[in-house]
Amino acid sequence: MTMSQSRKFIHIDMDCFFAAVEMKKRPELKNIPMAIGGSTKRRGVIATCNYPARYFGIHSAMATSQALKLCPQLVLVPGSMKEYSDVSQQIMAILRTFTDQVEVVSVDEAFLDVTDCELFDGSATLIAQAIRARILLETGLTASAGIAPLRFVAKIASDENKPDGIFVVSPKRIDEFVAGLALKKIPGVGKVTQEKLKRYGLSTCQNVRDQSLNFMIDKFGKFGLSIWQKSHAIDKRGLSFDRERKSVGVEHTLSDDINSFEQCCECLFKLLERLKERLQDKTKYGVTTIGVKLKFNDFKSTSVEQKTTQISVDLFKELLQQALLRKENRSIRLVGIFVNLPSSYLCKQLELFEKQQGLFEL
Repeated sequence: MTMSQSRKFIHIDMDCFFAAVEMKKRPELKNIPMAIGGSTKRRGVIATCNYPARYFGIHSAMATSQALKLCPQLVLVPGSMKEYSDVSQQIMAILRTFTDQVEVVSVDEAFLDVTDCELFDGSATLIAQAIRARILLETGLTASAGIAPLRFVAKIASDENKPDGIFVVSPKRIDEFVAGLALKKIPGVGKVTQEKLKRYGLSTCQNVRDQSLNFMIDKFGKFGLSIWQKSHAIDKRGLSFDRERKSVGVEHTLSDDINSFEQCCECLFKLLERLKERLQDKTKYGVTTIGVKLKFNDFKSTSVEQKTTQISVDLFKELLQQALLRKENRSIRLVGIFVNLPSSYLCKQLELFEKQQGLFEL
């Protein structure tokens, strides 16, 4: 057993978190299709939904209009991010009573490294059970847990017995479990990547194991190395406790489709004001990239970005024009803008130089 396979990771994932918070307040929603999403009077997307709604094929990021076609009786709840954030902080505080080795991934999930935890005689399974019981007792919400000696396997495992379940992949079972995994279950393998992998006859980790490392790198580059390692149950990553915010963006889903550059510019100016509010002092050392995103009426998106150290309206306009070249005969349903921020290392280096002035050239 390698050093990495002697570690004990727990991945805690709340069950349909936003929806669960709402169902706790309104128990009558528990057994009917319900989703947190946009109003029926304007366009929006589903943030999350409960399990009865998922039975109809509804999922997060789906257009609200499409969700209502799949399930006309779907109950839409506007939701409250402030409330979800408060509950999330309560949950993360519970996790930290078990160990200080906690990496918060999002408002509803986190990793714990309990390798050196002495609670319950060091049993990761018993620790996970105690965590889930505490969360239920103190918040009234259920959580699922995955336990494994590898970080990425723990995340996959937490989805195996959802909702309100626990799944353990012991060191003795890790190799067998990983070999039988579908590649689509590995975090980071999206639909586009799945299709490319399938073109080479790769749909499971065992398929990858049957190929050489050189083959995977030749066909898929750095990603080929990563997928080869994971398929061989190799994951040396620990937890990260200093997660930097690398980008900030704002976007707007339009009530009616638009088509022209001028209409897009009107959205751009409004979005810039919102972007400035969200950035506040995050651009103390400038930016590294700015970009524009468009979503068309066929729900396909495109984005264009360019390296720069300043946020310029003129540059945003240029990027917008480039994005519109990909419009073809489609109309536009969403306009977004974003900036990428420098790493903390670069920020420290910039302290040796003058602070940039006039970041916004409005």
